[in-house]
Amino acid sequence: MSSTEQFKQAVGVSTVLAQIAGHASHTVFSIPGPIEVSDEVLFANAHPSVSHVSPDFIPVFGDCIRMMRQPFLIAGSGTLGWDQVASNLVEPGENALVLHSGYFGDSFADCLETYGANVDQLKAEIGAAVSQEAVADALKKKKYKLLTFTHVDTSTAVLSDAKAIVETVRRVSPETLVALDGVCSVASEEIHMDQWDVDVIIAASQKGLGTPPGLSILVASTRAIKVFNSRKSRPTSYYSSWKKWLPIMKAYESGKPSYFATPPVNLVYAFHASLLAITKSAPSLAERYELHREASRRIKTAAQDLGLKQLPLDPAFAATGMTALWYPDGLGAGDILPRLAKKGIIAAGGLHVETKDKYFRIGHMGITAVEKTRGDVDTVIKALKETLAEAAAEK
Repeated sequence: MSSTEQFKQAVGVSTVLAQIAGHASHTVFSIPGPIEVSDEVLFANAHPSVSHVSPDFIPVFGDCIRMMRQPFLIAGSGTLGWDQVASNLVEPGENALVLHSGYFGDSFADCLETYGANVDQLKAEIGAAVSQEAVADALKKKKYKLLTFTHVDTSTAVLSDAKAIVETVRRVSPETLVALDGVCSVASEEIHMDQWDVDVIIAASQKGLGTPPGLSILVASTRAIKVFNSRKSRPTSYYSSWKKWLPIMKAYESGKPSYFATPPVNLVYAFHASLLAITKSAPSLAERYELHREASRRIKTAAQDLGLKQLPLDPAFAATGMTALWYPDGLGAGDILPRLAKKGIIAAGGLHVETKDKYFRIGHMGITAVEKTRGDVDTVIKALKETLAEAAAEK
């Protein structure tokens, strides 16, 4: 009997049901990450502490690697994905182009510069994504080792057209690597890594992948690994070095333990439970995407009906897993966010440095979108209507 099965027996059904009942009545976490996680994931996260080389843990970690198609699964936040890209794929003095659609474009650029890259940014106006014409022009003027973009920038809820970006790069500068920061898009926005020819996808456990924070997830293409293997200099990070992590991932995938740094064992159990739900259970992945689109339409339509305007300038730029809304005239964070909280909805304030006090953000990804029986979307819409009415009446 595995330690997981022993744990379930020891805990007992009544305890589990009590835990689930307590979780069901808690405040709805409606920020764009960390998000609500399922009871199965919470239960897996409560697994008894075991060694990272335990016979019980090895196949669980191996399954995660296989379900994610040979990723790097490393203890850390999504930010660690930037460090991996910057320290493994770009050598000091090489050029990188960052497409900027919000706060996280500046951050990725800063990370690349920290590791010695020469960085140029193409900045879109607030609420928009960089145009393909601007991308093509930049690629024609200079040879770039790497182009990065934030698929959904959490600060603005702006969605960049990943497929079009890669097509532009392959047409104008085919040798340039393309890194997609998918921390706020993986599992809520459609991404087809092979079909679109993306070189790197960066993700994190706490958003669409429906797991508590703390696991950095990165998937690299064969092209990216070849570029890494052909480096003239050693990786510029110790902890992020793929020379350290590639053997670890390959070992666990083949059913053998290995060690460089201790993985977050309990978090891997939780991630495994979430991946099983996403990849091997109903609804299917395609159905999950449609459920996210439906939840997004409902919240955005309700906001529009209430007179609220989205931060994205065009629906084509609007993310599926979150919504960013300008405060109504005369109202601000103090009028909206505390009232939502009193009604059981935790929403997020603005993040973009130029406009952070003028808008707020609602997350609707993962089980909030997929599990309709929870009623999270209905709860958010009802709370938003009541909050706006109360705030307007007081003013």
